[in-house]
Amino acid sequence: MMVRLLGYHSLFRIWSRDERWGVKAVQELKILLENGIEFHGTGICGERPYIGEIVFFTGMTGYQEVLTDPSYHGQFVVMTYPLIGNYGINDGDSESNKPKVNGLIVKELCETPSHYQSKMSVSDYLLEEEIPFVTEVDTRELTKVIREEGTMRASIAPLDYPKEVLLKELGRGGGRNSVECVTSQDAYTIPGEGGHVLVLDLGLKKGIIKELTSRGVCLTVVPAFTSIEEIHRLSPDKIILSNGPGDPKDSSYVIQLVKRLIPDYPIFGICLGHQIIALACGADTEKMKFGHRGPNHPVKDHRTNLVKITSQNHNYTVRKESIIKTDLEIIQTALHDGTVEGIMHKTYPVMSVQYHPEGSPGPMDSNELFHSFIERDFKKEQEARGKVHVR
Repeated sequence: MMVRLLGYHSLFRIWSRDERWGVKAVQELKILLENGIEFHGTGICGERPYIGEIVFFTGMTGYQEVLTDPSYHGQFVVMTYPLIGNYGINDGDSESNKPKVNGLIVKELCETPSHYQSKMSVSDYLLEEEIPFVTEVDTRELTKVIREEGTMRASIAPLDYPKEVLLKELGRGGGRNSVECVTSQDAYTIPGEGGHVLVLDLGLKKGIIKELTSRGVCLTVVPAFTSIEEIHRLSPDKIILSNGPGDPKDSSYVIQLVKRLIPDYPIFGICLGHQIIALACGADTEKMKFGHRGPNHPVKDHRTNLVKITSQNHNYTVRKESIIKTDLEIIQTALHDGTVEGIMHKTYPVMSVQYHPEGSPGPMDSNELFHSFIERDFKKEQEARGKVHVR
């Protein structure tokens, strides 16, 4: 089971920090997919298996943001770029306070990062947080399997762990609602001199907070289970529905909450927030075969005919045909596969996008969406049209 020693520093960390992992050397590991296909590699996972949904990310950089993005909660992330970790882990790129992935799978993991901001290697970071990782994997072939057969559940386990036991565990299905696992437990406010923006935290990334606070707004972040009475009491000028993990239909409470909020507030949805708005307005969502994950997805805006490169991370999409019988209109679509990337309400000041306008990691082409939402006076516009719906 033990094939080679890690460097002295990493080995000492495992020995001295936590005996629960029960290993002092790199292990021979296997990745078992629920369809029975196995991939082998080396890394650390301790003595027990880990279960997660296996997905792939196509970026060359941005691995720290990926590891800490709450939208990846419960997932094993396969990095398609062959060398990961060459600039280490720093203090400024994390999207939350700790890793949210269930595991990392790479072709090659750099143990000697070189960057002036680097504080530690990726392997030390994952060891410190007890997140399993597997290297020396044929990630090209693994990605092809996911593309051809779709996203599925998988296990990372020691090579000698019984396959039949793992397959039985993989067949049991998922656990609790992912949003419940990543939403903040308490509301908090970041003061600002601008308007009051409330963010419903479905798995909020720090990148979104940075974009909002840099524009001077007074920001209040509230948990996903906040009541409508509490939101009315806080009296925000505008509301943002954040990104987050999992199937949007699992968040039935949030869907009903947003349905009641739509007539009263300007709302902007991002990623999961986009899907929640669609469901609240009577549209439908469905699981994609292997989703969109990467910083290089072209999206066309049908109002301007402009194409922007966007950062994306989602497993579900709004069904295009379900929009027809709602009060929503499609304003943006993905050029790769034609899926819905942006919607707007025909009556209320409500808009959402499937991608991440804050990038993190990725391009900043759509960054102006924050500016336009913050600066736009929706109430004045509706009064001019003789429709006053906004508080």
